[in-house]
Amino acid sequence: MIEDKTPQRTSLSQLGEFGLISHLTQNFKINQPSTLTGIGDDAAVLDFKDKKVVISTDLLVEGVHFDLAYMPLKHLGYKAVVVNLSDICAMNAKPTQITVSIAVSNRFPLEALEELYDGIALASKIYDVDVIGGDTTSSQKGLIISITAIGEAKEEELVYRNGANETDLLVVTGDIGAAYMGLQVLEREKQVFQVNPNNQPDLDAYTYLIERQLKPEARKDIKELLEALDLKPTSMIDVSDGLSSEIIHLCKNSSKGCNLYEDKLPLDPQLINACEEFNVDSTTIAINGGEDYELLFTIKMDDYDKIKANPNFTVIGHMTPESDGIHLITRANTKIPLKARGWNALKNE
Repeated sequence: MIEDKTPQRTSLSQLGEFGLISHLTQNFKINQPSTLTGIGDDAAVLDFKDKKVVISTDLLVEGVHFDLAYMPLKHLGYKAVVVNLSDICAMNAKPTQITVSIAVSNRFPLEALEELYDGIALASKIYDVDVIGGDTTSSQKGLIISITAIGEAKEEELVYRNGANETDLLVVTGDIGAAYMGLQVLEREKQVFQVNPNNQPDLDAYTYLIERQLKPEARKDIKELLEALDLKPTSMIDVSDGLSSEIIHLCKNSSKGCNLYEDKLPLDPQLINACEEFNVDSTTIAINGGEDYELLFTIKMDDYDKIKANPNFTVIGHMTPESDGIHLITRANTKIPLKARGWNALKNE
């Protein structure tokens, strides 16, 4: 197929703010029974009856959270939704609605925002959430996306960060570290491209790593899976800022210590191979990388039999008295204090 070298570029000024909102949101349909009124009034109206409402919001800033040199706009829209829904899933709740707000500079034509909203629409369809409102404004600093996610759960279903017990097992879903290595691959290829724009990268060996970075998935399936196993975690959090940081959050909120075992960390083979190629330690990447959007939770020791044969779960440690501290137990059986070296949006450069 011949590439269109002169794609259509419709200036946003032709539509105006309200015309832009109408254009971008015209295809969003209402599917959730709890959505009484969505886009089109001064505020959305929700009705959750006897259930609790869970709300989380997140901000993505160009140059801080994403680089459009290798992040397609459709993928960005999808990921922006997913990272917010992950917070709802971490409460053991069901995501039901989102609002989408963007600040955009005049370097983006309408067609670029259509790509972004295609990704948002795809995520909302796959995760069965309604887009019920938002805002648009101008930006002098590129693209900024703010999404608020809303969910529902019965009071007895909700899981918080502060419920871990001293003998609880520490469990993580899926595998960890791949998203961070996917980012390293993309950053390397960006630098190669800047030196030689004619170079075409061969990314076949990194497909899983790149997908984990550009198109992550929220673990919406875990709530139903836990229900089927008749298992309720005692505490839970999503792995967005790095495993070490999230473990420390659970420990501090629950006033407990923890032993994390290096030889129990679930690592994908592509991650191990990439770490060898980049000459970096796979354990360091796994516990500090972030953006995995897996769920980290604790369960009572008596519930171990319910998950021991399930490929979705890996027991990676156990909780201890607060006075014992938070440690990584290495393969050599050395005890090392666990430090929060994951993502920190406000750290000094």
